[in-house]
Amino acid sequence: MGCKCCKSGPDLDALERERRRKLLLEKLRHKKRVQAARKIQAWWRGNLVRRTLLVAALRAWMIQCWWRTVMQRQIQKRRQALLRIYAVQEEAAVKLQSWVRMWQCRQCYCQICNTLCLFQGPENPLAFQTDDFLEVQYRVISKQPEFHIEILSV
Repeated sequence: MGCKCCKSGPDLDALERERRRKLLLEKLRHKKRVQAARKIQAWWRGNLVRRTLLVAALRAWMIQCWWRTVMQRQIQKRRQALLRIYAVQEEAAVKLQSWVRMWQCRQCYCQICNTLCLFQGPENPLAFQTDDFLEVQYRVISKQPEFHIEILSV
């Protein structure tokens, strides 16, 4: 009764083994597909991350370029303001120097005119007295006017 050789029908053990083998092959194929899908998904996620990082880096670079431009403009404005202040100060210094030199020239001119008035006699205003003492005094008092002109281009 329990003999396997005597059975005329399909072998149930062999069918069971074949079914298990197919199931195992199916599980193996499924496992390979899952691994392949995971690899593809990992690759795709890596691409997305790299793309996101690239976009973030480009945006950061754009912001840095904009900030450098803003800072460069501010530095340029400061330089121009300092240059304007310097030019105004230089112009004021030149004017002050010219006023002082003009005042010195005027003082010298007035001194020469006053000295000439001493030499003129009351009878003849155009004739000079020829006293040696006055000539020496004239030489000591008088100074030759000196004119120094300094031109600065702004």
